[in-house]
Amino acid sequence: MRQAEFDGKGSCIRWTEATGAEPARVYVHGLGSASTVYNAHIAARSELAGRRTLFVDLPGHGISDRPADFGYALEDHADALAAALDEAGVTAAELVAHSMGGAVAIVLAHRRPELVSRLVLVEANLDPYPPVKAGSSGIASYTEEEYVETGGHARVLDKVGASWAATMRLADPRALHRTAIGLARGTVPTMRHLLEELTADRVYLQGALSGELVNREELEAAGVRVVTVPGAGHNVMFDNPDVLVAEVAGKV
Repeated sequence: MRQAEFDGKGSCIRWTEATGAEPARVYVHGLGSASTVYNAHIAARSELAGRRTLFVDLPGHGISDRPADFGYALEDHADALAAALDEAGVTAAELVAHSMGGAVAIVLAHRRPELVSRLVLVEANLDPYPPVKAGSSGIASYTEEEYVETGGHARVLDKVGASWAATMRLADPRALHRTAIGLARGTVPTMRHLLEELTADRVYLQGALSGELVNREELEAAGVRVVTVPGAGHNVMFDNPDVLVAEVAGKV
């Protein structure tokens, strides 16, 4: 396990790492998740062997610190992720990023383009006020006090089901709420517009069970390759890992 300070006050973002060839692959989880839980089985596949691999937990999640005075906006998470990559000596990385983590990866690529050579986005949030299925799970409908102090977190854990709750219960409730609010607020310009403006190689995976990707044609016109994954919902890495592995490996 490695770590890097991200807030100037001693709080650290942490990741686990496997050695291998560059460019590094960096896995970034979604809201209330953890990178190893959602991605270790993908990175372990023989098609992806031999590459340096980092599993990063964003602030407030997994093994990373969760300061109470941190903002947890998408830009804050992107800056923390940049601190991790800088500490690790990573440049021109391939980012494999799910849901909220995909939005963070887009912001990172916009702010620090030298850190990112390729984005593999798995149902990443692209627009403000996303539908519940894309990440917020009703968290942003609570005030921070309601979510943290008066049972909102427990009610959400009951609502989301066992799989997501297993990692969400490891995250800090205040960090979850602020992250969900930031995700609902989005960025200016939006994550979608930032993605369209990037020059890095970009692929977007949309689970067929999630429905059509909004404004798919505009993304494709901007050079984003959009892949509909058969038999998959929001968690493509569990529903159809073969397609995700092929896309990460570039064997399509």
